[in-house]
Amino acid sequence: MRHRIVGELMTSAVVHVPPGTGFKEIARLLAEHDITSVPVLDHEDRPIGLVSEADLLLNEAAQEDPAGLLLTPHLEPRERARSRATTAAGLMTSPVVCARPEWTVVEAVRLMQGKRLKRLPVVDEAGRLVGIVSSSDLLRVFLRHDRAIREEIRRDVLRNTLDIDPDTLDVQVHDGLVTLVGTVEHRGQVPMVERLCRSVDGVIGVTSHLGHRTDDTVVPDPTR
Repeated sequence: MRHRIVGELMTSAVVHVPPGTGFKEIARLLAEHDITSVPVLDHEDRPIGLVSEADLLLNEAAQEDPAGLLLTPHLEPRERARSRATTAAGLMTSPVVCARPEWTVVEAVRLMQGKRLKRLPVVDEAGRLVGIVSSSDLLRVFLRHDRAIREEIRRDVLRNTLDIDPDTLDVQVHDGLVTLVGTVEHRGQVPMVERLCRSVDGVIGVTSHLGHRTDDTVVPDPTR
């Protein structure tokens, strides 16, 4: 089975800045390119941080209310320093969490969820920036056509992986939902078919109506 990888889904043309880039220039780049963050690269094109809209807005959040109606915000020392920064080096969030182009969608999504991130710079084996992948990029796997999902299940899951004749089962896919009907040879094959179908890129859920001819999960009683 072949899973889509980060390198196929990432954006290769990445807007980035050096550490000395000024506050207003970063704000201009975000607005001009309709993006929410930019990687900060060192002289060897390695990401050393990320400046987001939230980082820039710290500057406003730290300001006192001119009308005197709001309390002065409490910021941690690091946030206070960043709110006064004027270049990318001071504004950026660091260290930056990165992905690799050969990672699967599952690997990237798990890292994003674990770190509560919406985007990941993508680096090569030398740590140099080669792209950026966002949560919206990864969601593209769910835009696969039902026909392509069905053919992958029949070819890669049933025939190539489990050595099951795909014509012996009825595989239907509608809006990413898979329905399986039919009979397999062994009971132990049923959960394997279901699990592998769920792992196919673009599958949202699996409904199984699979039966079996023999129960290979029963352990014979040696005393009988």
